[in-house]
Amino acid sequence: MPRLENCTWSCSCGSTKRGEGRRRHKNHLGDTAAGLAAKVGEMLSSSVSSSSLALVGHGARSPSTSSVSSNASSSSTLNLSQHLVQRSVVLFVVGAFMALVLNLLQIQRNVTLFPEEVISTIFSSAWWVPPCCGTAAAVVGLLYPCIDSHLGEPHKFKREWASVMRCIAVFVGINHASAKLDFANNVQLSLTLAALSLGLWWTFDRSRSGLGLGITIAFVATLITQFLVYNGVYQYTSPDFLYIRSWLPCIFFSGGVTVGNIGRQLAMGIPEKPHND
Repeated sequence: MPRLENCTWSCSCGSTKRGEGRRRHKNHLGDTAAGLAAKVGEMLSSSVSSSSLALVGHGARSPSTSSVSSNASSSSTLNLSQHLVQRSVVLFVVGAFMALVLNLLQIQRNVTLFPEEVISTIFSSAWWVPPCCGTAAAVVGLLYPCIDSHLGEPHKFKREWASVMRCIAVFVGINHASAKLDFANNVQLSLTLAALSLGLWWTFDRSRSGLGLGITIAFVATLITQFLVYNGVYQYTSPDFLYIRSWLPCIFFSGGVTVGNIGRQLAMGIPEKPHND
């Protein structure tokens, strides 16, 4: 009997202890779950408040940022337009001056003949020659860097004003040769001027865009000249190529390359599109 009582008492005590341990474990788990829930609630509330503050701050900063960006874009557009106008004016003046000098040389050598009623007493040339040549120079000088940037091949060969001035001197020399040199026939003179014009392009340009634009300018300008001569605006002595001289496209080609180099040099302040060498 005593042994049974001791076993019963020990079993009851053990079961009591196990029940208390289970209740403590449950209480500990409940406390832990409550703590985790409280922490999660704090984190959610803090994240919501921070996101709302960020949205408020972004809404407060967005008007100023947009205004700054709009002001920057408008100022860059204004600077670009001013630079374009300045380049156009410079090219127009250069083209008009070169037309006066070169056309005077052609008239003095009796290469071109104008009617006496349209000859000016000051410049010995028609009044419409300088404005037309100046406008053409402005268009060509703006077109060369535009085509370079569009093709992604900016012109980098001999980009300095000394090279541009040498190119102008060679162009004036080619025009002087067309009026001063005497050959057995016009074919020899035309071949010589063609070689000189290609040499000018190779020495001061060497770009595919410059070659293509030079040929296009020579073709279009020759057609316009033939139209003017055909309508009696002026005429050439000893025409050998559809009312004009056969070497005239060479002059237009070298003139386009020269004005293109001037326009490229003036456009150096404009950033160009990057390209792969």
